[in-house]
Amino acid sequence: MGNKKIICIVGPTAVGKTSLSIHIAKKIKGEVISADSRQVYTGLDIGTGKVTSEEAQGIPHHLIDVADPRAVFSASDYVKKGTEAIANIYSRGAVPLIVGGTGFYIDALLGKVGLAEVPPNPALRARLEKEPLAELQRTLQEKDPERFETIDTQNPRRLVRALEIVDALGKTPPPLNTSPYAVLWIGLRLPQEALYEKIHRRLIERFENEQMLDEARSLHEKGLSYERMEELGLEYRFMARHLQGLLSYADMVLELEKEIIAYAKRQMTWFNKNKEIQWFTPDEKKKITETVKKSLI
Repeated sequence: MGNKKIICIVGPTAVGKTSLSIHIAKKIKGEVISADSRQVYTGLDIGTGKVTSEEAQGIPHHLIDVADPRAVFSASDYVKKGTEAIANIYSRGAVPLIVGGTGFYIDALLGKVGLAEVPPNPALRARLEKEPLAELQRTLQEKDPERFETIDTQNPRRLVRALEIVDALGKTPPPLNTSPYAVLWIGLRLPQEALYEKIHRRLIERFENEQMLDEARSLHEKGLSYERMEELGLEYRFMARHLQGLLSYADMVLELEKEIIAYAKRQMTWFNKNKEIQWFTPDEKKKITETVKKSLI
C-alpha cells in the first residue's frame, strides 16, 4: 500500500454521498473526484444527479462534464483522467475524495481490479449484436456469473463487451491487489425501506415540472439518438422509451423506480465484496469526519 492518502466514499444511489463528501472536503482541504460513469457526460445533469455549483459550496469537483454523450467514455478513459486528477490534487497539497456509486470505475482507478486490455473482436461483436437481450444475459450468467451480478443487464453494449472479454480471457480479470495509494474506504448505507423511500422521493422530485424530461427532450433535439440514450443509464433509457411513445408516463415512472432499486442492489453486491469498507449511516457525519481526520494523521 502506498502512502498517498485517498478518501473513498461509496454506497448505493440516493444514499447521500454527495452532501457527505462536501461536508468532509471542507474539513480536510479536499477535492472531489466523481466516480459516476454518466456524470462524465455533458448535458446529463438532472438524470445523473450532478452536483450544482450551489451544492458544491466552492469545493472543486473533477471528472464531471469531460465527455460528449454521443461518444463512448470507457473505464480505461476514466482511469487515465482520474489518475491525472489525483496527481493534480496532490500537487495543490489537497486530499482527493473519490465519491460515487460506479464500483467498477473506482476499483479500476485504485488498482483493485485489472482492466481487460482486450481489443475488439469485430466478428464476435457482429454475431453477438444480433442476439436478443435475453440471450446475451443468459450467456454471460453462464460464462461469468460474478460479472453478471454487477453489470447493467439491460445494456446490450456492456453485455457484448463483457462477453468479448470472457471469450478472450475466460472471465473478468482478477483483482490486482496493488495500489499506489493508502485508501480509507467509507461506505454509506441505509435500511432497505429507508433507501427505497429516498429513491422514490428523489425520482418524483426530478420529474416535477417536467425538468428531467425536458433535459432528455433537449438532448435528443441536439443530436443524441434514442438508441444512444438507451445506453446512458436507467433514467435516459426509460425517458427515451416514453418520448418515443413506447411507454406511458405512469409506466415510465413505475418501471424506472423498480430498475433503480434493482441497480442499488447490484451496487451493494459489488461494494459488499470489499472488506476494507467501513460502513456508516448518513446521519453519522461527526463519526465519519473523525474517522477521516484520524486516517490523515
